[in-house]
Amino acid sequence: MNAEQLKGNWNQLKGNAREQWGRLTDDDIDKVLGQRDKLVGRIQERYGLSKEAAEHEVNVWSVKFEQ
Repeated sequence: MNAEQLKGNWNQLKGNAREQWGRLTDDDIDKVLGQRDKLVGRIQERYGLSKEAAEHEVNVWSVKFEQ
């Protein structure tokens, strides 16, 4: 799923993101607004991951929703 698809489908996906990354707060999820780079940044902060590792997690997660 590319960045535009993520942004366009964010309202449907944010619950799944919250389940995937339980350390993200509701405020984190609200501030992401479907922006891939913000999601990666929040995951980095909450989980102490490198940017590359957080991007990988988002990539693996987003593949589940590709059609």
